[in-house]
Amino acid sequence: MARNLERRPTHPGRLLRSEIEARKLNQKQVADLVGVGRRTINEICQGRRPMTIDMAHRIGKLFGNGPTLWVNMQKAIDMWDAEREHSTDYAKIQTLEIAR
Repeated sequence: MARNLERRPTHPGRLLRSEIEARKLNQKQVADLVGVGRRTINEICQGRRPMTIDMAHRIGKLFGNGPTLWVNMQKAIDMWDAEREHSTDYAKIQTLEIAR
C-alpha cells in the first residue's frame, strides 16, 4: 500500500511512546537511561521536538535498533515540511545541465 503523500509522516516520538509503553517504562526512566532530561523525552514523544542525530543514537542504543530508523523518520518529516513551506522557492531554481 502506497503512503498518502498528503499526510505528514509519522513523528518518531509516536514510535518512541510505543517503545516506552511496550517495555512498561516511563519517560523519566528513559530520560535517565539515555542521559537527558525528562522534558526532552516528553517533548519528543509529543512531537514538539525533533529527533536529533544525537538523540537517535541514544534511543537506538537503548532499544537496540540503532539510530537509522529514528533519523529516517525525522528526515521524512523534515523533507515533507520543507517541500510544503518552500515549494514556490524551489520551483524558481533552475536545474543545471551536467558539465561535459
